[in-house]
Amino acid sequence: MELFRIKKDIPFMRNALIFNVISALTFVAAVFFLVTKSLHLSVEFTGGTSMEVSYSKPADLEKIRASLHHLGLHEAQVVPFGKAEDVVIRLPLPKKVAGAPALSEKELNAKIAAQNDMVMGALKANDPDVKLQRTALVGAQVGEELAHDGLMALLFVIIGVMAYLAIRFEWKYAVAAIIANLHDVVIILGFFAFFQWEFDLAVLAAVLAVLGYSVNESVVIFDRIRENFLKLRKASVTEVIDNAITSTISRTVITHGCTQMMVLSMLFFGGPTLNGFATALTIGICFGIYSSVFVAAAIAMWLGVKREDLIKPVKEKDDADGAVV
Repeated sequence: MELFRIKKDIPFMRNALIFNVISALTFVAAVFFLVTKSLHLSVEFTGGTSMEVSYSKPADLEKIRASLHHLGLHEAQVVPFGKAEDVVIRLPLPKKVAGAPALSEKELNAKIAAQNDMVMGALKANDPDVKLQRTALVGAQVGEELAHDGLMALLFVIIGVMAYLAIRFEWKYAVAAIIANLHDVVIILGFFAFFQWEFDLAVLAAVLAVLGYSVNESVVIFDRIRENFLKLRKASVTEVIDNAITSTISRTVITHGCTQMMVLSMLFFGGPTLNGFATALTIGICFGIYSSVFVAAAIAMWLGVKREDLIKPVKEKDDADGAVV
């Protein structure tokens, strides 16, 4: 299925160096923000308190968030839990006063209890029927384990993708695709660091999804490059790559356009619960298109990809073998 067809190949690789410089500058900026500002980690990673409350009628999440902001708990998370009447409130651990000694376990528990009582008091002021079902403490150790597991998941995905591409194509394509996809991941993290958006497990899931999603686009372009090496025998490497990208533009517009419409609907209508997840996907899809076309293909060209990498040369028969004695 094609939405449109471009008859004349667009010379993408003519400006490959410019696009790669832009990518490099964007990548360096993202790393700079990650190092200087770091990620704003959520309660799942830093530890905190989880409170499950129940209402007699569907809970007004915006009203609950406004009450928590009024208390100064701007980092609190409010998400629905099962029924519309049930809500989970995740609160960060109480922070110690600057310059004061670290809180003992007893002092920390006392501050957590006081914080929970303050939150329930604010909720009851809005709705006396609200009930506290249970509270749970998420320790910093659990957060460290989640961060470690998330990094390991990202590492295994990268190794798996590299192995797949190296087996299916050739090592140059594997290196090009991984650099392009890591470019997308780092830029997403750079956005979250620069704007100090909250980084939680949903955002981590979106980052992993983008990694796999971008690989799909790279594989499509690499497949078309391999086909072109068979069909366009007299074409140069740049002409083969330009033709491959141009011939897949219609498919790219359809695929990414439909996906982006779905993600944007989550971003605009999904509420705060899906905001981080949808934001990461939106950024990842936009930069995924860019990296697959202007980063992965260009890097493969810089690495010296050629027809012989994918197509074994046909051995000419020896004249002596065909001679009749």
